Amino acid sequence: MTNLKFVIQFDKFQDIAQRFTFLPGINIVYGASGVGKSFFLSCIEGESLNQSYNFQIEHKNTAFIYHRIFQNPDNQIIGRSVRGELSFSAECKGKAVSELIEEGKIDRSEIFVSTKNGYVTNDADIQEDFMAYIMREFGKTGIVKEGDISAQYNCVTIPFLEDQLARSQKNLGLDCVDLMYLHNAVEGQIKDVSKEQFLENLKAVFELYEQKRDEGKIKFYGMATWECFRVPNDNPQYLSLEDTVNMAKKIGGDNHGFRFIQLPFNLNYDQALLKKTQLLGNENVSVLKAAVALGIGVFTSVPFMQGRLLVPGAMPEFNELKPSLRALQFIRSSPGVISPLVGQKSSEHVTENLEIMKIPPMTEDEFLALVKKLTS
Repeated sequence: MTNLKFVIQFDKFQDIAQRFTFLPGINIVYGASGVGKSFFLSCIEGESLNQSYNFQIEHKNTAFIYHRIFQNPDNQIIGRSVRGELSFSAECKGKAVSELIEEGKIDRSEIFVSTKNGYVTNDADIQEDFMAYIMREFGKTGIVKEGDISAQYNCVTIPFLEDQLARSQKNLGLDCVDLMYLHNAVEGQIKDVSKEQFLENLKAVFELYEQKRDEGKIKFYGMATWECFRVPNDNPQYLSLEDTVNMAKKIGGDNHGFRFIQLPFNLNYDQALLKKTQLLGNENVSVLKAAVALGIGVFTSVPFMQGRLLVPGAMPEFNELKPSLRALQFIRSSPGVISPLVGQKSSEHVTENLEIMKIPPMTEDEFLALVKKLTS
C-alpha cells in the first residue's frame, strides 16, 4: 500500500488546514455517533456528495481503488481476511446459482444474470500482493501489455475482456451470461486517452461482444456507468447515448445486443431524471427519456446511497412508506427504469426490500405529481 495523503479543513477553523497521511497498515478514525466518520470515508473515496458538513477534504493522491466493509460484521464479514472480504467475487454467487439449477429449485430461464468487466482486480482466494498477482496472471501471460491499464486500473483491451468473460463464466458456472456490462469505461479511461481513441476502443469492444453473442456466450451487452450519461456535453466524461446506440447498430444491425445501461439514480442523485444532458435528434432530454426512445433498458445503482438516504430526514416523506420502500418506490416508478440494484448482505434487509413487491408502482400521473411536489 502507498501512503494516502490528504488535507482536511474545518469550517470552524478556516485558517487552519491540517495535513494527514494514512500509512500502510491499520489507521483508526474515531468519534462520537453522527460527527461524520462515514461521510469522511466517502470523501476519501472521492465521492462527491450534495451534502453540507463541517469539513472539506482536498484529495492529494487519487490513484487508488477504494473498497469499504460496512458496519455489521456478524452479517457481512465473509472472507478469511480483509482482502478476501473486499474482493469477494462472483464465485460464491455462481455456486449458489448452479446448485439451485441442478437441484431443480429454479429454472435457468427464471433468472437474469449480469456481470461487469473492465476493472483489473485480484482474486479473493489468492493471498498475494496485488501487483505481483497482476503481473503473474495478466502480464507474463501476455493478456495485458504495458500501457493497457489506465491510472484508474481500468482495461478495455480485447485480450483482457475475453479473459474476464471466460473467468466470469467459470465463476458463475454458466455457459451464457445474460448481460455483460463494460464497467465505467469512460470514467476509467478518458483521463488517459483522447475521446477519439476512446470511441475507437469502444467500437472494438462492441465488435467483440457481438462476436460473443454469435458464439452463444452472452445474450446482451451494456455499459455500467457513473458520470458519462448524466453530465452535460461539455464535460470530458460525456457520452452520447444516441451515438452509442448508432455505433452498436453499425456493428450488429438492428438486432444488435447493446440493450442496457446502468447508472446511479436515487432521490439525491436525480440527474438521470431531471437534467437534460442528452441530445436526441435536435431535442435536449434526460438520459431516462433518451433511453426509452432508443429502446435501452436502465438498471440503477446506489438506491440508498449506501444507507445514507435511510437516515431520518434524509428523504422527503410520501405515501406513508418506510425509508427503504420510499426510496425503491420512487426509482421503480420512474419512466425508463427497469429496476434498482440493491446491495444486501442480511436476510432481514432482503425481506424488508421485497415488501416493495406487494405495492404497485406509482402511475405516471402520480409520479409526475410527486416530482412536481419535490422540485417546487
